[in-house]
Amino acid sequence: MTWLTRAAPLSAVTAGLLAMVIGVTSSAAIVFSAARAAGANDAELASWMLALGVGMGLTCIGLSLRFRSPVITAWSTPGAALLATGLSGVTLREATGAFLVSAALITLSGVTGWFARVMDRVPVPLAAALLGGVLVQFGIGLFSSMQHAFALVATMFAVYLLCRRLLPRYAVLCALAAGVVVAALTGSLHLHGVRLAFAKPIFTEPSFSWPVVIGVALPLFVVTMASQNLPGVAVLRNDGYDVPVSPLITWTGLTNFVLAPFGAFGLNLAAITAAICTGPQAHPDPRRRYVAGVWAGVFYLVIGALGATVGSLLTALPPALVLGIAGIGLLGTIGSSLTSALSQARWREAAVVTFLATASGIKLLGVGSAFWGLVAGLLTALATGAFRRVSATGEVDAAGVKVPGAAP
Repeated sequence: MTWLTRAAPLSAVTAGLLAMVIGVTSSAAIVFSAARAAGANDAELASWMLALGVGMGLTCIGLSLRFRSPVITAWSTPGAALLATGLSGVTLREATGAFLVSAALITLSGVTGWFARVMDRVPVPLAAALLGGVLVQFGIGLFSSMQHAFALVATMFAVYLLCRRLLPRYAVLCALAAGVVVAALTGSLHLHGVRLAFAKPIFTEPSFSWPVVIGVALPLFVVTMASQNLPGVAVLRNDGYDVPVSPLITWTGLTNFVLAPFGAFGLNLAAITAAICTGPQAHPDPRRRYVAGVWAGVFYLVIGALGATVGSLLTALPPALVLGIAGIGLLGTIGSSLTSALSQARWREAAVVTFLATASGIKLLGVGSAFWGLVAGLLTALATGAFRRVSATGEVDAAGVKVPGAAP
């Protein structure tokens, strides 16, 4: 029993399950649209889900165990959105070639270490503000969803508050259970339409076309790095996990490259779902939260094997339940990220700009708001002088390096 509770603490298993459920239900429809845009049939679509599930599962398990940190990976949701529109008129073979080029560029970014060097220079308050901006829409969704499903979401929230008082470690699990019960009682849980079907891998021979490489592969690479890996690293660092960035990027890129011919269009570090596994709701001991990452990987492997079943599951869960449990599960992380972002007066204005720009959802040149929020924050920091401070030993920069010419 002691071994079982260490290997499968209920809070960690729940966090891993929530990460998988929220990750899949919130964007699987976009992945389906991307696959259809490339001309994939039902069997090839199931192969996409299998490849993505296996890729996410293996990287979650392997990287979490290797670094003893809750490393959560995901498919590139903005990448899928880009593909849903950008693959029109592109053959599946050409799309597969684009996936391979994008994966190779991601791997190169990890091997050379340039992405890690960029992240090492991002101030902590701005990284925390970026994370808060990414997650705030889910917090808002908790309450906005009450407008259309008040009984369901309000019950979940009430159960969460009650359990926060009585059973804090299981508050999110209890809220999820309450939501499922209410959904079943109100007739919004349609499990009768769910069918069990296993996916089979289907290899697609890649074909390389310069227009597709430039118009699909390069944008896919950019949005994956800027809109997914960037906030993904911010999540880990915001919760105190100083995991080396380059190996994470390298392994996700390599896994993506191997599985691309089977439909893995983009694998990257997760942000929103990762926050569920890196916070105290996953485990009170930060050193044990990596178990949540392992269990998330296990659930991703299962959902990959059942790739043909995912479509029917999407219609079984009411959207309000997914929005509600996502908002509840991320309340603590949103609070801690805002606290970190606003804790230092000299960074406060730049952090607010980062938060607002990221939360706006702005998309320019195909790149999501996480990147532009960070750019806006860095420009604000430069304008307000946040990168320089005066100490007892003279003027130094934000990293604590003495500025030439400062007073001794």
